[in-house]
Amino acid sequence: MAGFIQQIRELRYVTDEAGRYEAIATEMQKMYQSGVSAMADISNSSESFKAKSESLMYTRTFLEVFGSEESDMPRIMSSVRELSKLAKEFGIDAAPTPHSCYTMSPSLLRESSADAIAAGWLSYHNQESWQEEELIIKGSGPLHDDYKSRGMSTPPVKGVPSLLYFLEVIESVKANIDESILLVHNTFTNEESVSYAMERLKSLYWAVCPLSNLFIHDALPPLELLRRLNANITLGTDSLSSNDTLSMVDEINCIHKYFPTIPLKEILEWSSYNGAKFLGIEDKFGSLEKGKRPGIVLVDNIDWNSMKLTEKSKSVRLV
Repeated sequence: MAGFIQQIRELRYVTDEAGRYEAIATEMQKMYQSGVSAMADISNSSESFKAKSESLMYTRTFLEVFGSEESDMPRIMSSVRELSKLAKEFGIDAAPTPHSCYTMSPSLLRESSADAIAAGWLSYHNQESWQEEELIIKGSGPLHDDYKSRGMSTPPVKGVPSLLYFLEVIESVKANIDESILLVHNTFTNEESVSYAMERLKSLYWAVCPLSNLFIHDALPPLELLRRLNANITLGTDSLSSNDTLSMVDEINCIHKYFPTIPLKEILEWSSYNGAKFLGIEDKFGSLEKGKRPGIVLVDNIDWNSMKLTEKSKSVRLV
């Protein structure tokens, strides 16, 4: 994870602003043509706002904040709140959200979570790497060493999985949380963490991004555990920083490869209805029902004997 973060810092602005807008608009159009009708997206700048306002897709933007130093919290929150006002001027749904406990001071984690809960939706990168777990549980490991080498503060050592620390923080914001919470990645979550979270959060969703997880960590989330505990699973791509495609078909094929017993019908529900339900737009999207307008998508080259997609499968929007 530390090496991946370093690469992002180095490559983030290799293209000028016009080039970045063109890339965003092109990829969003590709997604729409492939059948994506709604998207939850992470942003920490305004660069995607124009493309989102012009897109035929519904989007909800999570304005993600980072900051390891307590003294920086007021400035960061002031900035992201201004960014939220700007998003509204573009006519898109957006609000601040925390990134993850390992990239944030305790006060910034709490304040950004409070803004997200007040808006009704919170997205949070959860237990994506073993490095962040080691940092929170033991106060050691590669992330700890990277932070110290750059003179940065590290989060508190809690001696418990990082998700339990996050729940402690958001429960200090609001005792009974019924707003929609999306935990993203979950690559290194465990039964203790999943059970604890599901007992406390009424509208909890677990986003998995398998191709991204393989790219960064060569690991996958415990889907069978999540299924056994009846978790609400959604399917995502993360982003082109950790993926070479934004294809839901490719993500489904990845699940077929590593979790061959999970039925296609169930995975399709993760990629459609569950996402719409998390976003609170299931009255319009996510399933084929009277009065809705989810679009109709053709997925070809299905192996009907095994009921799985194949490497030749692709999706295209018909309506």
